[in-house]
Amino acid sequence: MKRLQVLFLVALSSSLLLFGCGKEETVTQPVVEPIVEAQPEKETEPTEEVPAENETDLDAPPAEGMVRSRLTNEWVDEEVAKTRPIAVMVPNSKTASQYNLSKASVLYECNVEGSMTRLMAVWEDWESLDKIGNVRSCRDYYLYWAFEWDAIYIHYGGPFYIDDLIAREDTQNINCIDYANATFRDTAKNSTDNAFTSAERIKEAADYYGYPTEYREGYSDDNHFQFATNSEPNTLEQYSDAIDAKKIDMSPAYPVTNCYFVYNEETGLYERFQHLSGDSDGPHVDLATNEQLAFKNVLVQNTYFEVRDQKGYLAFQCHDTTRDGWFFTNGKGIHVTWEKTADYSATRYYDDDGNEIKLNTGKTMICILEDGDSFNVDDKVIEAD
Repeated sequence: MKRLQVLFLVALSSSLLLFGCGKEETVTQPVVEPIVEAQPEKETEPTEEVPAENETDLDAPPAEGMVRSRLTNEWVDEEVAKTRPIAVMVPNSKTASQYNLSKASVLYECNVEGSMTRLMAVWEDWESLDKIGNVRSCRDYYLYWAFEWDAIYIHYGGPFYIDDLIAREDTQNINCIDYANATFRDTAKNSTDNAFTSAERIKEAADYYGYPTEYREGYSDDNHFQFATNSEPNTLEQYSDAIDAKKIDMSPAYPVTNCYFVYNEETGLYERFQHLSGDSDGPHVDLATNEQLAFKNVLVQNTYFEVRDQKGYLAFQCHDTTRDGWFFTNGKGIHVTWEKTADYSATRYYDDDGNEIKLNTGKTMICILEDGDSFNVDDKVIEAD
């Protein structure tokens, strides 16, 4: 036992010698938290609650490089906004084969001979469309509405009444008879309505004729329509004489197509129906997308007209300052007056106090009526003043 004690002492003294002569060892010390005296709480100013991003600014662009469309007030890429629209003549008979109408920004409807209506669709974002139409013939009064947008006007011929206007140097049109490659034939409801065009063919024709595909300076108004903001839409509730407008029935004025619009409370849009058979409704459907045509704004424009000849060709007075009409949006409607003072000036619409109306963001339908015609809104008959 004594020997073991000696050995232990020797080992202990050896380790101490080694410790003193060798490298220093790191000794981990216990961490002592500093004592912090409690400080009296400072009074802070109440901070305002920051709304969620989608509530902050409904009128801010959703992405960099986007601007407001002059046709719809929707956010579009800057390149789209600089591109000239196209205005295409489209038939509206039961046998018409209508492709990509749901993508048009503005749609015009007006009578032609035989109480049939014809459509002129104005597309802003058209450069990716591979089938547009079908394309039918021109009527000269549609050209004046196409001028307002500095649109490239596309048609399939037309009666001699169009000749002088088409021949003007400033009229930039593509007649698909003169430039045959502007259209192609495709499967359709009949052989008369089977001529279509496409973005690529329109670009090729524009290049052939030397038409610019960006807006010409001085040929259109940057502020063609006045729009309400998204954060403060135009409800028409500010007008004491505004009427409820859940159904706008144009069939008295358009007896062949029998079109009407029904307000959808959920979407806030007027859905279009036409060519009714018996008691069944006929949604006006785009054959390319299978979507029903729907509009945020519906304008009705009473217009002076004349019958030109025994064939029933019509003339409409597109320039005027004395005619009236109606404006419908968000399930209500008001009486308006309209004016157009020059070929390339915008048609402007005013309320009964003389203030230019504000449309809501979205697509617009413009129904041109013959003076003296009427239409129905809910249970009311509306006649031209």
